[in-house]
Amino acid sequence: MRVVGDNMEPVIVSLREALSLAEQAGLDLVEISPQANPPVCKIMDYQKFIYEQKRKQKEIKAKSAKVVIKEIRLGPQTDEHDFEFKSNHAIRFLKEGCKVKVDVFFKGRSIVYKDQGELILLKFAKAVEEYGKPEQMPKLEGKRMIMILNPVKK
Repeated sequence: MRVVGDNMEPVIVSLREALSLAEQAGLDLVEISPQANPPVCKIMDYQKFIYEQKRKQKEIKAKSAKVVIKEIRLGPQTDEHDFEFKSNHAIRFLKEGCKVKVDVFFKGRSIVYKDQGELILLKFAKAVEEYGKPEQMPKLEGKRMIMILNPVKK
């Protein structure tokens, strides 16, 4: 097998010789590439290697963006003042970089006003278009009509 290490030249030796080289160095013999001809092993501190891999994974996870979805609920006959109040909340959420899920909830027989629900969602998208754009247009799911807004990057 081919043995490589930090402070040594690559050499081709038997398994026993490779193990004795690792033991002399006080490190572990780790198989890196078993498919190679001959297989490649590295002399290294295995615990330190695993620790550094975990640390790198943790850094990558910390740097990844966490998507937060805020929800705003409206009714098919939402009043103008309530509409403005909720659109201001949505603008604040979009400025913070959160996605906003706006839904119109139809209670009882108000489901017959689907067109009003769609109009109110489109009006909502128009009110916050400077700060967010629709990811998906309004769609009906059961008794809810849902629209998702993404923040606009400036």
